[in-house]
Amino acid sequence: MRVISYNLRKHRAAGELATLVERHSADVLCLQECDTTDMPAEISGLHLAEATQRNRLGLAVYYSTNTFRAVEVRALALKKSLHDYVLKPAEERMLGVRLHDIDQGREIIVASFHAAPLTALNSLRRHQIRTALAELQDLGEGLPTLMVGDYNYPVFKENLGQKVRAQGYELTLSDSRTYTRYRFFRGHYDFATSNGFDIQGVRTLPQGSSDHLPILVTAEVSAARARSVA
Repeated sequence: MRVISYNLRKHRAAGELATLVERHSADVLCLQECDTTDMPAEISGLHLAEATQRNRLGLAVYYSTNTFRAVEVRALALKKSLHDYVLKPAEERMLGVRLHDIDQGREIIVASFHAAPLTALNSLRRHQIRTALAELQDLGEGLPTLMVGDYNYPVFKENLGQKVRAQGYELTLSDSRTYTRYRFFRGHYDFATSNGFDIQGVRTLPQGSSDHLPILVTAEVSAARARSVA
């Protein structure tokens, strides 16, 4: 499975999506900071599973109908930062989709996630990540789960990795930094948390018109999990 995650920077990079999907043969597309009123039903063969409705800048998930069938969708409002209360950019910061793999006959969960901005504390972002992962397990207990997106967590990622592992997930960074707008804040912002997947690679793709670089996650259901699901 090939999953692209991209923060569109207030929808500015929306015009790049069709080329990205085609060039990298994406099976799933997870978006952040998109104008959900301006998202098409299809992007290069990928179908819109759902987009958040209560955000000024929202989330969206697309999937290949040749490979998957959407079973259930869940959007989640997470603990708010001061930035959220004042500017109200995002009410729902996680969008999860339960997908049925048509060929393999099993189900997985894929989610798009956007943590609170850097004006918030890391402790708040950890709370958001922990809550989002718990909610995804409720969406499909025991199912392989992959959550990708903008975690806004450029420093102290080792501590975050420990917290994520304690919850039964693995944290995987991309092969190079994903945010370049401000020199002081450059680093890895966009990455993946997973349970039940073997992550074969997380690659940072070339920069477009967003201040975030898209990432391409290549993953497959782990052999042990595949046997248990079967």
